[in-house]
Amino acid sequence: MRTIRQRKKLTINNLPIRYKLVSLLLLISMLPSIGLGIFSGWAVENVIEQQVVNQTLQLIGEVNKTTEVYVSHMQNLSYLISMNEEMDAFFQHEKGDSEADYKRRKFLQGLTSLYSETAGILVVNDKGEMISNEMYTRTPTNFAKEPWYKEAVKNEGIFKMIGKPVNRNVRNHVHYREDEVVSAVRAVIDPGSQRVKGVILIDLKLRVLAEAAENIRLGKTGYLLIMDENGGDIYSPTASKFVLPRQWFQNKSLGDFSRSIKGEDYQFIYETSAFTNWTIVGVFKADEPVLEVKNIHLYVLLFLLVLAFLGMTASYYLSYSMSKPILRLNSFMNQAESGNFSTLYQEDRQDEIGLLGKSFNSLMLKIKELMVLTEKQERQKREAELRVLQAQINPHFLYNTLDTINWMARKKGADDIIDLVQALSKLFRISLSKGHDMIPLTAEFEHVENYLKIQKARYQNKLNYSIETPTCYEDRLVLKLVLQPIVENAIYHGIKEKKGPGHIRIKGEEQEHGLIIKVEDDGAGMDEQQLKEIAKHLTEQKSEKGYGMVNVHERIILNFGEPYGLKVESEKGAGTIVTIHLPILKKE
Repeated sequence: MRTIRQRKKLTINNLPIRYKLVSLLLLISMLPSIGLGIFSGWAVENVIEQQVVNQTLQLIGEVNKTTEVYVSHMQNLSYLISMNEEMDAFFQHEKGDSEADYKRRKFLQGLTSLYSETAGILVVNDKGEMISNEMYTRTPTNFAKEPWYKEAVKNEGIFKMIGKPVNRNVRNHVHYREDEVVSAVRAVIDPGSQRVKGVILIDLKLRVLAEAAENIRLGKTGYLLIMDENGGDIYSPTASKFVLPRQWFQNKSLGDFSRSIKGEDYQFIYETSAFTNWTIVGVFKADEPVLEVKNIHLYVLLFLLVLAFLGMTASYYLSYSMSKPILRLNSFMNQAESGNFSTLYQEDRQDEIGLLGKSFNSLMLKIKELMVLTEKQERQKREAELRVLQAQINPHFLYNTLDTINWMARKKGADDIIDLVQALSKLFRISLSKGHDMIPLTAEFEHVENYLKIQKARYQNKLNYSIETPTCYEDRLVLKLVLQPIVENAIYHGIKEKKGPGHIRIKGEEQEHGLIIKVEDDGAGMDEQQLKEIAKHLTEQKSEKGYGMVNVHERIILNFGEPYGLKVESEKGAGTIVTIHLPILKKE
């Protein structure tokens, strides 16, 4: 399991930076957009559902108001009839002539003309006598046994809508069917005895209620229906496919709920009128609002797709603009890796990549400078080694020749010649040193002492010298032939130029920072200008006078680097001090 995870991690790390940038930018741009789209769709869905409920309740409220207006008209008619003098005489059983009956019917006819929604009015007193403008009985009947009459008496003088008539023994001259009218009743009560003097029956044309309800459209297939307080059907369009149980609407006066009927989901929104006790219900399929939500979801999805396309395009362009200069810089580095240091990053950018390109250019220039310097140092080292080799050729030949002269001098008994030849022979032997560049410190001092012996034989009393050999440092190693050129300079440019005898002193000591050897002479010395020229030659490691002090200084620098080398101090007429600074090297 760990191996799989490591491989996956390595795979991600090895992806090109362009793909990483594209993925990162897509995540940054797409995830919030998707979240915003989902949240917006959810919020819009809730808002639309709430708007559907509110709008439907508003429409139901309008129908309720219209219904209550018509019902209030019926209620007003019942009050007008009960308070009319002619009608009151009818309730009091006062017999009148035909003219009185005509006036009463004319009064009722005027009321139906005033309220055109009225289909008919029937007034019955407690003796079963009736009077009406439009209505009549089918057969002789006892009105007290009629359900509508009993309902009116039961309600004790309170106006009440009792719904559609069922098997009623009353007909209308216009022949309205029972499903075309809605009946309202009210019992007329004697104020003193609380006796029921009669009942007023009023039929309301259902058409006026249907006109108010059927004009309301809920979506594509939704509709309104009206139920009475017992769940009876007051109005329902032909589209209605089922009967709704009354208990579904008894919890609150208004609200909404969903039900599944015959395998289909329906949304019900209702409001119950406190005046009529009728309930107006809006019915529509639950998926109709969802269709609008789906359209909105489609728009949101299209928006997300467009945003994703724009995001991918922008991400690819941005990542390409960032990765392209990196790839170019990488190609330059590959060329530099293959040895081509002349290629430089040339784009004019001020961002991090531009700074990296400038650093790359600076690095290439530094490498080229170092290569030139290394090549120069290697060339100088080869030239120095060649000069040393050339200097060793003659001593090797002379060493063999001097050995022959030494044996010849011994045969002749010339001791002074023997000493001089032995000194010169040792000088050449040490200068050869079997080809080694590093020799013991004592051998270097012995070599310069043999050289001074030879020069002493030549200059006699003109030259005096003293050597303080550091015998306690016999295990130290030094670069060979560093003292002889310095001493030679001291003789030819110091002692020789001085009037009278001169003295050369050689002293070596070990300090914390290295081995210090000083060559002091009391010769002619140098003025300030000469010192400056010597310092310049040592710094530039170049001299037109062959390989003297400059050659020694160059060899030390090439072998050990800074801060080792020569330091020259001099005063005109007082002499010169050359300090040789070498590293402390011990024999293994």
